[in-house]
Amino acid sequence: MIGEAFKHKEELLSQLDADVEIIGLPSSAAYLPEYDQGIGKEDVVISLKFSRKNSGKPAFRLLHVPGAGLDGIDTDSLAQGCMLCNVFEHQVPIAEYVMLAMLEWEIKFSEMRRSFIPEKWADIYSGRIPHGELYCKTLGLVGFGGIGKAIAVRAKVFGMKVIAVDKFANNDHGLADVLLKNEDIDEALKECDYVVISCPLTEETRGWINKDRLEKMKAGAVLINISRGGIISQKDAYEALSEKKIAGAVFDVWWNYPKSPEDRVYPSDYPFHLLDNVICTPHSCAWTNELTWRRYGVIAKNIDNLIAGSPLKNLVCIKK
Repeated sequence: MIGEAFKHKEELLSQLDADVEIIGLPSSAAYLPEYDQGIGKEDVVISLKFSRKNSGKPAFRLLHVPGAGLDGIDTDSLAQGCMLCNVFEHQVPIAEYVMLAMLEWEIKFSEMRRSFIPEKWADIYSGRIPHGELYCKTLGLVGFGGIGKAIAVRAKVFGMKVIAVDKFANNDHGLADVLLKNEDIDEALKECDYVVISCPLTEETRGWINKDRLEKMKAGAVLINISRGGIISQKDAYEALSEKKIAGAVFDVWWNYPKSPEDRVYPSDYPFHLLDNVICTPHSCAWTNELTWRRYGVIAKNIDNLIAGSPLKNLVCIKK
């Protein structure tokens, strides 16, 4: 278990049927070959990141990512026959976060609470400022997988119109009022009051939300990113937000991340946190008390299945 994953050793052990030895390796083991001699060909490696750019490929049976995103995994660094799996289990908390973000933007609940001063009650009551509502607003979901669908379920309860953009997804459950292909994303952006980035980071989606697309959004639109920072051009987003070309943004994911706890990096190259129309949170929208238990339960089941020769859940690929 590499880096942060090792913190969840007990959550994994308590859900395993098999008797296994667990070894914790530092975060640098995801990038550096110094620890490869301790990884055997029958082993399972659990890590959010893995790359061997300038060294050999250590042979092991399964790389299990304890998250959904695979942008930290260099599949070319995997030895032939290595299996790659990921986990999800984060759809519910992320969907709840997105609903909270939209409700906060419309109702301004935190601002209401701060402004409540009993000594000024009469003035506050007579000077109440109307707030918005989500009812009949249009939500755009750029990505309509598990997360997008979980958001859509909740948005529909609030009476929102849902426009989804996805290259592969279907609308079998009727959760989207409109489902568009990737090439039609501009059509969606023009209509939406809220645009949620819920697609994976790929070569196609890197920098997808750029100056041209931001200019197609409504002036009153709010951009919410709970996927990966790299899908949005940070330069173009900062200019659009600082110049109030769009109303605002909620960012839970960022462009720069530390490779180790000692790595001092800023989350972005621009001071989004100083803008009064941006809500910044530390990549924590899915980080609930229940999440890691569910995720390591999936990993435990996959390890048991691997030993038993049974199929694995969320098998992404087997390296050729």
